[in-house]
Amino acid sequence: MAPSTPSTAYSRDLGDELRRLRETCTNLKGHEVAARLGWDPSKVSTIERGKARPSEIDLVQFLTMCGKDLDFFEDFKRRYRNAFEEYIVQVPDNVRTLAMAESTAQTMLNYDTLTVPGLLQTELYAEALFRAAGIAVEERIPALVRSRMERQAVLRRHDRPDCLFYIHELALRQQVGDAQVMEDQYLQLLFNAHIVRVVPENMIVNSAGVRLWEYEKAMPIAYTETDLTQVFVQDRGAIARTRLIFNRLAEVALDEEQSRRKLAEYVSPLREDLDGRGSRLA
Repeated sequence: MAPSTPSTAYSRDLGDELRRLRETCTNLKGHEVAARLGWDPSKVSTIERGKARPSEIDLVQFLTMCGKDLDFFEDFKRRYRNAFEEYIVQVPDNVRTLAMAESTAQTMLNYDTLTVPGLLQTELYAEALFRAAGIAVEERIPALVRSRMERQAVLRRHDRPDCLFYIHELALRQQVGDAQVMEDQYLQLLFNAHIVRVVPENMIVNSAGVRLWEYEKAMPIAYTETDLTQVFVQDRGAIARTRLIFNRLAEVALDEEQSRRKLAEYVSPLREDLDGRGSRLA
């Protein structure tokens, strides 16, 4: 049996992709694949859960069973060569690992400084943000927005993770899109005020934005992103530093009721402006 290894967000992505290939390319159950390959019965399950590092021979045998050729194997191996590393860097439009990490977490702590967190964005806000950033060609924007909206399903589940979103007031003050887009976004945040904590604009927190996901049977993951990269970290020192950031945020952020009132302050002037403009047009 393949030796058990601390899993990562990316190794669980690897395992899920192998499971998908088995289910779509064969009519075999996991234990049937193990029997045909002469593996221990639990080996397929362990690999498909991302809890064991498959050797090259394991991958060749598994992918051959799925009808894949050598070119497929070489591409697959290249894609997942760093799946078990403590630091994993990906391109920002690869959202599969991110979505899996979010959807399997038990708790999620989030901190954003300049924009509303992706899981709480409205569709029009996300679209305006992608367009303003200028890093995606126009024809890619609808797909990027759609994948961001699909990720939000994790918050609608009956067994959703225990979430808390710290949002710096700078993100509330930065206009993305027009006034109507911002009003809808503020209302969205108000609707979710029970999981939102506003960090006042005069508070300095030494972080450009970070997330911490915790799991029942896996190592916590610290995550940060830029326009160029997504970084998943399971180094114990980095996790400890990330916890310190969230301890600081818990000290300086407004509480639930204060955050609700702060969000309402941003909605009211916009509504007055929109109503006034409507009156003038009439």
